[in-house]
Amino acid sequence: MNEKNKVINSLDWSDSTKIPFEVYTDESIYKLEQENIFRGETWSFVALESELAEAFSYKSTFVGDVPVVATRDDKDNFYVWVNRCSHRGAEVCRERHGKSEDGVFTCVYHQWAFDASGECVGVPFRKGHGGKGGFPKDFKPSDRPLQKLKVERLGGLIFASFADQGPTLEEYLGPQMLKMMLRVLCKPIEYLGVTRQYVNANWKLYTENTKDPYHASLLHLFHATFGVYRSTMGGGAEIGGPLNMHSLLSAYVIENEDKSEYEKGDLRTYDTGVKLADTSVLEVTPELDPVFTNHIQSIFPSMVLQQIHNTLAVRQIIPKGVDEFELVFHFFGYEEDTPELRAERVRQMNLVGPAGYISMEDGEATELVQNAIKGDPSHHSLMAMGEDGDEGTLLTESILRAYWKGYQQIMGVTQ
Repeated sequence: MNEKNKVINSLDWSDSTKIPFEVYTDESIYKLEQENIFRGETWSFVALESELAEAFSYKSTFVGDVPVVATRDDKDNFYVWVNRCSHRGAEVCRERHGKSEDGVFTCVYHQWAFDASGECVGVPFRKGHGGKGGFPKDFKPSDRPLQKLKVERLGGLIFASFADQGPTLEEYLGPQMLKMMLRVLCKPIEYLGVTRQYVNANWKLYTENTKDPYHASLLHLFHATFGVYRSTMGGGAEIGGPLNMHSLLSAYVIENEDKSEYEKGDLRTYDTGVKLADTSVLEVTPELDPVFTNHIQSIFPSMVLQQIHNTLAVRQIIPKGVDEFELVFHFFGYEEDTPELRAERVRQMNLVGPAGYISMEDGEATELVQNAIKGDPSHHSLMAMGEDGDEGTLLTESILRAYWKGYQQIMGVTQ
């Protein structure tokens, strides 16, 4: 047995409805995920093109727990490289966003300089001084570029991969996930802003949350009470990608919705006594086809494409350790938006993010799980709801089971 896979292979994977808690708490599994998943044959979202609006602008971010920088050159080419100087390993870019006025990115430690593509273009005292010191005569700066990632773009989004080989982005997404992403990424987009939060839980617990239609109207009072998402609405779940690890949850309004399960009064998150002093956040402009109240598309390993009413966002999950992750919401609109629609999108940004009317409970829910399982990792979670292959319902955990089957493959589980 491969020593790196020893712990994960020692877990009980015999029942696809039971997920061992150790996958959320074991440090060696976390490290293996960074190698097999984030630095493997996957594609990770890193930026919106419109975040890098000018030549030589840059954004510092992460692929898994590796710091990377996305850049734009003066010919509208985009690059992603590891934020680690090829000389002694120091960070090159120390700000989250910025612009290089001269197109050069310089490491502060020894002032090695790199262009937007990551090529080394300057080494101080390369030949020494006064005939002494310096690098060997055969040393060439061009032999010391920054570590570069493959880059592909889709609908105004930038993706990166560590894999020299592996699938193209289109192959990685698969036809149905690509089609539904382009439902939202259907026009030139404009960056509106960002929110960030740190959550004390394993990153996969949030991935599960975005694939879990069961919780959405039971955890979120705003969803159920104001008709943004209820399990009795129209909609369903889809899976896609080579290992069925991507998913889409969609919901839409239907006539004669049977709300009897909610109206019995047993569910705390359906409360007709809750009112909004300002109901403008509920004003909706139908714009995308088909018309969904919710489009939550989880692209493995770390991206979620969101449309909730008229608020649009790309969520990025950044692991910070076995029991911590950063969650970043990148909000956007379309370049052609009217001032009224743009104001509507900005207003509805209050639905999500760290203090959103809807999503503030999600981070808390993942922490509740992490807190409860870390003391006794030998138990498991249960994901037995719904039938595999029957995703035409919002009361299923089938896409979670599909995710974990793919996870076992990509992590090299041999049972």
